Amino acid sequence: MYKNFTPDNVKLTKYLFYTGKGGVGKTSVACTTAVSLADKGKKVFLVSTDPASNLQDVFETELNGQGVPIKGVPNLVVANLDPIEAAEEYKESVVGPYRGKLPEAAIASMEEQLSGSCTVEIAAFNEFSRFITDETMSKEYDYIIFDTAPTGHTLRMLQLPSAWDSFIDESTHGASCLGQLSGLTEQKKMYAKAVKNLSDGRMTTLVLVSRPETSPLAEAARASKELKEIGVENQILVINGVLENFDKTDEIATAFYSKQREAVKKIPNSMKTLDIYTLPLRAYNVAGIKNIRRFFIEDDVIDSDAVSKLKELPGLEKLVEDLDKTNKKVIFTMGKGGVGKTTIAAAIALGLSKLGKKVYLTTTDPAGHMSAATMGGENITVSNIDEEEELQKYRAEVIGKAKANNLSQEDIDYIEEDLRSPCTQEIAVFRAFADAVEKAEDGVVVIDTAPTGHTLLLLNSTESYAKEMEHSNADIPESVMNLLPRLQNQDETEVIIVALPEATPVFEALRLEEDLKRAGIMNKWWVMNASLLATDTKDPFLRARAANEEKWINLIAENTKGHYVVIPWKK
Repeated sequence: MYKNFTPDNVKLTKYLFYTGKGGVGKTSVACTTAVSLADKGKKVFLVSTDPASNLQDVFETELNGQGVPIKGVPNLVVANLDPIEAAEEYKESVVGPYRGKLPEAAIASMEEQLSGSCTVEIAAFNEFSRFITDETMSKEYDYIIFDTAPTGHTLRMLQLPSAWDSFIDESTHGASCLGQLSGLTEQKKMYAKAVKNLSDGRMTTLVLVSRPETSPLAEAARASKELKEIGVENQILVINGVLENFDKTDEIATAFYSKQREAVKKIPNSMKTLDIYTLPLRAYNVAGIKNIRRFFIEDDVIDSDAVSKLKELPGLEKLVEDLDKTNKKVIFTMGKGGVGKTTIAAAIALGLSKLGKKVYLTTTDPAGHMSAATMGGENITVSNIDEEEELQKYRAEVIGKAKANNLSQEDIDYIEEDLRSPCTQEIAVFRAFADAVEKAEDGVVVIDTAPTGHTLLLLNSTESYAKEMEHSNADIPESVMNLLPRLQNQDETEVIIVALPEATPVFEALRLEEDLKRAGIMNKWWVMNASLLATDTKDPFLRARAANEEKWINLIAENTKGHYVVIPWKK
């Protein structure tokens, strides 16, 4: 189908950026590239700014932000930057000068605006900009490899003049995701050089890493389009984790293979112009130098002793029974894209309806194919929310108010870019959800997504800030303000975190849980979705993969004090 990805098959540039949604294996591919090149005598520097990075585990070495030589791999130096720590330092550099000069509500709003994932990304970009612009490093190393990459949104924001203005000039639309960049003005020239080097195909290659699944491929396509819009066209696609050898008599393995083939066949058209490579699915974890070295070159040897015996795992009925017993009124499923929030929400709604509850299921299912009739639920009312439509409505409202206030074109450009941020989409959709909840007071409302704790705090701080400063440009509907306290009421609301039983999705979900706690929202239940361990597959390869899930399922079992369920992988 496509060529295998190895350093020998690809024309590599000095700078290599690996990017992709959490859990697709970008760290594994970046590490194996680095070791392979170092083994060929090239001097390599590998750096990660990924908050979920497990580089220390992969190399079984204590790392720092300056770089540590890797024992057993001459020519390789690895650095692990902490973007969360960098973001905290950045936040204080921006907010610090205003402490004692502005009301506490204003300070709280500023701090929250600088607490989101976009700020972490800006702080990370600040860190690795020095690596991509450092002339001494460029001369010392043949290759500098980055285990992450900035999004097109962040890069565009850096290029807007208004983004560098004083932070407190104007609360752009009441819920900025990125905040301002005034705390980093002195680095502006370095950023410009970093963006220029990133866009130069002679110097840099951006490696989009995906899995052979619909959601990660769609995410890669979005990232590719965003980056092309600002001139970063030097991209290749690596589809990691392709099942090649399997037991053709095993129903699960055959379905697994077919599902992957269908997803790869339907690669978005915008990606088909890229050079595309694949990497086979491995049964082992890519950790330790031995496994890193065998990743590109060796077929899997299944260690039968490592294959766990399949066991009884708690199913979804346990969760549904608890929701019924505790008489929850508002139920959210939360998690990163592609973990199955919509499917789980629908299954919960169906389960509750069979127990006699009147259920309102509100979904952002993009296919819009979900209805009470297709689900087979007698007590279910289904409403579909069009995320793009809600986003456009919200954008039009905010831009309209900005123009009515006679803001400059520079400021409007900034607001338009800020409106592309993840938080903006969450706020726009949350407004539609809030309306749906208000209309469904006589039953249980099940919603297939929710904003992060950061976005909820933005809404709260914006409201208090607006009351004190009276210059917010965005109206927060009463339905939204009514729903925020309900989310914090554990007697009425249940937020269910959905994850996959793998390292990165679990770490990302744990960060999400902490984020919710900051907003005063306690989470009780987790759903570990698409588990091979919960299937009856006899395929030795998939059984070995299933064995790797046990560690993460046990971690969540302990974290939730037994309030978890495991859903089998299904076609």
